[in-house]
Amino acid sequence: QARARASAAARRGAPRRPRGRVSRGGCRPDAEAAPRRPVAMVFFGQLVVGPPGAGKTTYCTGMQQLLTALKRPRTLVNLDPANDDLPYECDIDIRELVNVEDVMTEMGLGPNGALMYAMEYIEVNLDWLVTKLRAATKDEVVPYVIFDCPGQVELYTHHDIMTRITSQLVKALDGRLVAVHLVDSTLCVDAYRYISAVLLSLSAMMQLELPHINVLSKIDMLMDHTDDLPFKLDYYAGVFDLSHLLLTLQINRHPMSEKFKELNRLMAELVEDYGMVNFEPLDIQDKECALRVLSRCDTANGHVMGAEKIHDPSDPVSGVRLFHTGFSEDAEPMEAYLERYEERYKERLAEEAEEAEEAAGSLAG
Repeated sequence: QARARASAAARRGAPRRPRGRVSRGGCRPDAEAAPRRPVAMVFFGQLVVGPPGAGKTTYCTGMQQLLTALKRPRTLVNLDPANDDLPYECDIDIRELVNVEDVMTEMGLGPNGALMYAMEYIEVNLDWLVTKLRAATKDEVVPYVIFDCPGQVELYTHHDIMTRITSQLVKALDGRLVAVHLVDSTLCVDAYRYISAVLLSLSAMMQLELPHINVLSKIDMLMDHTDDLPFKLDYYAGVFDLSHLLLTLQINRHPMSEKFKELNRLMAELVEDYGMVNFEPLDIQDKECALRVLSRCDTANGHVMGAEKIHDPSDPVSGVRLFHTGFSEDAEPMEAYLERYEERYKERLAEEAEEAEEAAGSLAG
């Protein structure tokens, strides 16, 4: 009901600005809103989405550090009006325009209704964000923007507000966006949660209407539970024949396998009929993993091609360097790639244990 009230308020002749103080940073009056102008820039970017706890903010932090190390220009945008604890320095913070906490106070809405109102408010006042993006990227030859989005999945699966915002941004700034959908890899331990995550990814792919990279995040946390998996991790990353996964539920006599046997079969067939979902494993602390995901994103949004065609003084060979990685899936099977990652992960754990012992020894001394 709160969500319906917020949606109705935003569409039913509501002012462009909620009554009272909604933004701590203040909203620009309509008279000051920047008019739409012909656009001379092209920007590439990532729209980072996913359910709460999937690691979106951690991913944005890691990607910011990686792009900085590669000496590539990047602009980080916090597009979550409810996120008040950012571990990174964002170049544009949407909370300067509208803040969920203030909306809840002044409009009498709950968290979900206030977020829906805030997102529709952003859409109505999108000129504010467009102007900020132009100013933040005016000195960059090839702008690269990362959007850290809210974690409420209904924004990407049931409601079209994010689709409208992204489509208007793409048109206003001639943008090339790829959606990066993060899913917690520890869900693979439970077959039903894994299938739910696959369905969520498929729904987001169809709703957002953008090039899409699905990511299994936090695979370093899954390394301690590989014995609990009936299949290797490359099976879950490739979303292979789900009937094998359902068969393990029946063999293990899962309490819900018989009751929902037909429903499970239909859901598995739905995923396989579309054949659109697979995942890229990611440990954001592992440089090779992060580079692999970045290369997939740059291939999907076209930055690889753009970096080769446009002379970018800050990173003149980025397209050449990442182009091979972007198309290297056939060169190295996922199973071999994950085996190499597991070796690096064990080496990293050994190094961390050795450093901890040395630190403990120095303190004791």
